[in-house]
Amino acid sequence: MRRSIQKIAKPLVWEATRTPPCPRADASLLRLRGGFAGVRTSASQEADQVVVVEESGEFGTTDYAMQFKRNGESISPWHDVPLEAGGGTFNMVTEIPKMSLKKMEIATKEEGNPLRQDVKKGKPRSYHGPIFWNYGCLPQTWENPNVSGGDDVAGALGDNDPLDVVEIGSKALPMGSITPVKPLGVLSMIDDGELDWKLIAISAADEHAAEINDVDDIERFYPGTVSGIREWFRWYKTPDGKPVNGFGHGEKALGKAKALEVIEETHAFYLELVDGQSEPGKLWLPTG
Repeated sequence: MRRSIQKIAKPLVWEATRTPPCPRADASLLRLRGGFAGVRTSASQEADQVVVVEESGEFGTTDYAMQFKRNGESISPWHDVPLEAGGGTFNMVTEIPKMSLKKMEIATKEEGNPLRQDVKKGKPRSYHGPIFWNYGCLPQTWENPNVSGGDDVAGALGDNDPLDVVEIGSKALPMGSITPVKPLGVLSMIDDGELDWKLIAISAADEHAAEINDVDDIERFYPGTVSGIREWFRWYKTPDGKPVNGFGHGEKALGKAKALEVIEETHAFYLELVDGQSEPGKLWLPTG
């Protein structure tokens, strides 16, 4: 079992004392300054902010898992990491670092919600080509599979997962890292008939973050990014013989205002889920 230590902080800025050979968190000491959004951290509280990421099994196999612990107790990256990071930013849990092939994800149906590699027909799933951006999700969000997205998405229902995030910054984020991101826009992807929102965001620490405030600002600093995201997600399943994915809203990348609306809506769906107002099905939820 391998461990890396993180300090949950405000802002959630990662400082790795050793850069791992690949963009994963194993064997690297990661620190975060400060405390959770809205929480002041004193020296006596500092130990409570230390999160240990433990990896078990061989990476690239179905045995691999990355789990999160605080004070020796398991925590869920979906349920126990706050949504908001302060200053208009939101916490992103990185599942797949940019230029990676392995399709890692939060295991929403497993106790504690570790990070695992997605499985297809009993085998760990990988992309046929690298993803060019950091990919993850916002904690404490949920796309309700019982609620229609409306006429703009042909009535598609939510995909039963946390809200996906495509982070467009220049640096690869370590797998399992928690990064404050600025929402910029959103694409309403329709995957196998399900609504699968793709939030386009940028790390608050990116060199251009202060100058990119909406989806229309992206082209100036990262040309071709928005169209690249749309086309990558349109075609990425076709090597497996599946049809291309579609997009609602006339395939338009909607702006920051709509992105914030989607975050608010999926967070509300999440609160209904954990409050017992929505049927969880096989999803793992904390008790007590």
